[in-house]
Amino acid sequence: MELEILKQDKDSIEVQLDNLTLAEILRVYLNKDSDVKFAAWKRDHPTKKPILSVKAKNPKKAIKDAVSAITKDLDRIEKEFSKLK
Repeated sequence: MELEILKQDKDSIEVQLDNLTLAEILRVYLNKDSDVKFAAWKRDHPTKKPILSVKAKNPKKAIKDAVSAITKDLDRIEKEFSKLK
């Protein structure tokens, strides 16, 4: 996953992501975090990459925590799925 930081302040960040699926998954997990005040993505045109905006006490840490939670959930799902074989 590649992301490009477009804007960064003390309590907000805007990053451009490779695809919409990643932006939406991150948005969902970020909005579960009580330290996150705002998390949403926008895309100016369907041919453009999505931009994720996050406002939090520490937005970089919030994104890292969301990625960790996503990874943990995916690992759990993979283990459960492998039991079905």
